Amino acid sequence: MTKKDEKTPLEFLESAEGLKTELGNDLDKVQHVVDSNKGLFAGVAGVLVVVVLGYFGYKYYETTQDEEGQAKLFNAVYQFEADSNKVAAKELTKVAEDFGGNAGNLASFYAGVANLKEGKYDAAIEQLKSFSSSDLLVQARAYSLIGDAYTEKKAYSDAIDYYKKAAEYKANKFFTPTYLMKLAAAYEANKEEKEALAVYTEIVEKYAESSESINAKKYKAVLEGSVSE
Repeated sequence: MTKKDEKTPLEFLESAEGLKTELGNDLDKVQHVVDSNKGLFAGVAGVLVVVVLGYFGYKYYETTQDEEGQAKLFNAVYQFEADSNKVAAKELTKVAEDFGGNAGNLASFYAGVANLKEGKYDAAIEQLKSFSSSDLLVQARAYSLIGDAYTEKKAYSDAIDYYKKAAEYKANKFFTPTYLMKLAAAYEANKEEKEALAVYTEIVEKYAESSESINAKKYKAVLEGSVSE
């Protein structure tokens, strides 16, 4: 088989439908958490982040002229994808601190994810906040992960702010419903039932064909009863 004929496991990321299919397992985990414990809805998704960054990472820094930063980032990413989170977090943080430009920016994202998986929520929040991108998927994911970190800290008001950012950033039918589910759960955890009800209603009305709408309908019915009392 020639190089031209070879397919990488990341080619599906060029298609929105492919992304939705690949993220199915991750979204199922999120849905399970909502079912079992609606108040605590963090959903730190290692598999999702590795897959997404595997594609956008190369796209993001392949054109940068910072060869040294690229080399160091590549080595740190290798540790990350090998699930050596502790080592990766340290190396990625150093790359983010030592290099500017695309390599340093992307390292901030990776470092944030690695620290989040290590339970170092403050470090994760700081690093993810320093990341910036204009693409459809990764920036919204960064906002959502910041919300996850705040949720783990039980700082629900802050989590709400970032889940809102994730849901509002280039809204689309593939990923926005998941971010809205997290937002609604954070509202519930913060004892803001009317706001949670409004978000569940939005999912049901605007994203009726999404898998999230099934549970949104169920939780909406429950809240309608309690809010009206």
